[in-house]
Amino acid sequence: MTGPSSSNIHNTFSHIMESIFKKDYDLTPYTTFGSPARAKLFAEYSSVKELTKISRTAEFTDNEILHIGGGSNLLFVSDFDGLVLHSAIKGITRYDRDPETAYVIAGAGERWTDLVDWCVAQGLAGLENLAGIPGEVGAAPVQNVGAYGVEVKDTLHSVECFDIEKRETVTFMASECRLGYRDSIFKHGAKGRYYVVRVSFRLHPSTTASNLSYGPLRELHTRLGHTPTIEEVKKEVERIRADKLPDPEIIGSAGSFFKNPVVSRAYYEGEVLRRRPDTPCYELSNDLVKLPAAWMIDHAGLKGVSEGGARVWDMQPLVIVNSGSATASDVCRLANKIEETVNSKFGIRLHPEVNYIDTRIRVTVLGSGTSKGIPEIGCGCDVCRSTDRHDKRQRASIYVETHGLRLLIDASPDFRKQALENNITGIDAVLVTHNHADHVGGFDDLRPFCIEGDLPVFLREDVAASLRKRYDYCFRENLYPGVPRFDFQIIDDHPFLLRGLKIIPISVNHGQLPIVGYRIGDFAYITDAKTIPDSEMCKLEGLKVLIINGLRDREHFAHLTIDEALCVIKRLRPQQAWLTHLCHEAPSHARLSERLETACTQIEGVTLIQPAYDGQIIEC
Repeated sequence: MTGPSSSNIHNTFSHIMESIFKKDYDLTPYTTFGSPARAKLFAEYSSVKELTKISRTAEFTDNEILHIGGGSNLLFVSDFDGLVLHSAIKGITRYDRDPETAYVIAGAGERWTDLVDWCVAQGLAGLENLAGIPGEVGAAPVQNVGAYGVEVKDTLHSVECFDIEKRETVTFMASECRLGYRDSIFKHGAKGRYYVVRVSFRLHPSTTASNLSYGPLRELHTRLGHTPTIEEVKKEVERIRADKLPDPEIIGSAGSFFKNPVVSRAYYEGEVLRRRPDTPCYELSNDLVKLPAAWMIDHAGLKGVSEGGARVWDMQPLVIVNSGSATASDVCRLANKIEETVNSKFGIRLHPEVNYIDTRIRVTVLGSGTSKGIPEIGCGCDVCRSTDRHDKRQRASIYVETHGLRLLIDASPDFRKQALENNITGIDAVLVTHNHADHVGGFDDLRPFCIEGDLPVFLREDVAASLRKRYDYCFRENLYPGVPRFDFQIIDDHPFLLRGLKIIPISVNHGQLPIVGYRIGDFAYITDAKTIPDSEMCKLEGLKVLIINGLRDREHFAHLTIDEALCVIKRLRPQQAWLTHLCHEAPSHARLSERLETACTQIEGVTLIQPAYDGQIIEC
């Protein structure tokens, strides 16, 4: 008797996996906002074994991945062009260690409210203040959810995760999760690599509530005439939430839309109070204070304001609700209006607690010129005397918006002017290509984006060392108030994750100097290159948009000429290619545009080749 052939086994496995993946899947039920969105692919798993199988498929390896929970902190700005994963791992288990301690382990796919109800029914204290919070257990340590005087970090014991790189489970102890205000390691370095599968809590076997520091809960003791039980606290929290917050199953929302900003005491006293002397704060330390976002939104006159079907909730201005027909665009417009109004009145830029999900990439060309810019000082050539705005080129830099992130690639000496001209009001991180002055000379002008903490900067070790010397006043032990503050993240040739966004460094040569280009999704930016090694060329295959330097026609020892740039484009065949880092020896924009249009017709698969220009917006 013979067993099944290997081909039959493979076919059976392929059929099973095909049934797991759903195409063009409606994601609306998976978000509490209720705004319409679809995913190219969707898969749900109920065990680590199933997740392991999924991680070995082409659907997983060949697509962008988004792992979601209950969707209570997600806003799909567009349909998701990739694979969405959802955990259906269930189960709640209790282990008593001693009379004072019980561990509760819950699957990531359990509803958070069900876990809280279960613990209270079991007579386990610790989570009752967190009653009524929408979402699933897996998201709790990621967000470090908190309410009414309690955060998940107060009871978290450990988090079991699936490592998608090693395809094995790993456990993070609470101390390793770096839990902060609505923050954790899973929103930074660990985002995108680890999927939460189970969460363990350390609770206290007791029916008597102990976390009563939040105002209304302190009053509960007096009102009842006895120390409240955990069941009474749970019901009181649910009542308070029902009075202030909409039920997401009836009115779409994501709960608190914005984080409460944390700023230095010096900025609060010198800037915020100058604009509004009665602005309250909560002291976190001698140097830091937290500002109530809801109070600022309310006192900015925004309660009840609408954009399309999106509205600021009347009972709690920190909440944006879907009145019934809100699109993601409505929500984004309203959120932007809130941010701009609060910033103008208080000097504070609010940051969403909600994650914007958008696989589209929007690139703003801030500067497309060389180290001297165009026009060059004192030059009377035709290009420098041109009145065509396309020939006015500041030092090279771009601004990338995708996945709710705002990324600056290089901060040129012209950055202040570029930021004002292009209305740049937020930067989540800076990517640096190299340490030449025309690419990092604007670092001091980044100070407005460091008000609420150190600005992440991704760069090579040698570039970091150079910048620490050049801007030494930003790295001293006792910083002068107001200087920019940076969090240097050292990169090498390997891809890295920024809040789940995969960024691929491209090592190129600027003459003899090794520098870095960057690929983000189907877009890549390379400037100041002379040669690109074959090992790096393969990282650039399949691009939709390429921006690459093309200095001039005359040979240069450290820069690609226009024709050399065209050779790279011919080899890579992106759908679109744009030339940047152009000097005044290159033809005028109009003449070069005609020349590149002709060149494009001679390269199969490329639909557009043009010179980039300052202020240009490219979308892919």
